[in-house]
Amino acid sequence: MSEHPLNSESCLDFVLELLEKRGVSMNDIAEIVMFLQSKYIPDITLEMCLDSVSSVLKKREVQNALLTGIQLDILAEQKQLLPPLQAIIETDEPLYGIDEVLALAIVNLYGSIGFTNFGYVDKLKHGKLADLNDKRNGVHTFLDDLVGAVAAAASSRIAHRQKQQEECPES
Repeated sequence: MSEHPLNSESCLDFVLELLEKRGVSMNDIAEIVMFLQSKYIPDITLEMCLDSVSSVLKKREVQNALLTGIQLDILAEQKQLLPPLQAIIETDEPLYGIDEVLALAIVNLYGSIGFTNFGYVDKLKHGKLADLNDKRNGVHTFLDDLVGAVAAAASSRIAHRQKQQEECPES
């Protein structure tokens, strides 16, 4: 991994590398997007979902949220956090909530539909989210919510574009 990604492109590469090392691919996120949107857009493709995930991940605030959350998960795995924060993050304490608050920074990018999408996938733990929520596979207190947030934002982006095309087909 690179030392200090300063520009947006190298930061994106760094985030994608971190996600891969934590067991999350863009396809994993795109499959959650597909799950969220297939009922509303029957002809949606995985490629459309991947494109939307890619657009969301290019945003600096998304990259910053992912970097922060993943770092905290890693530090918790290494038992490097101060007590009681170590135990709170390591066990994904239900009343902690800061993991969801960080995820909401991503969800908010595409309007209120993002909140609905996020709440839905956070509750269902569809696809990769179920793996990340399994406490036996490392600490993913932040990552599961962040991945769900990226999927919710990407799904909301698609929904907004779909509505725009319905209202203004020439655009």
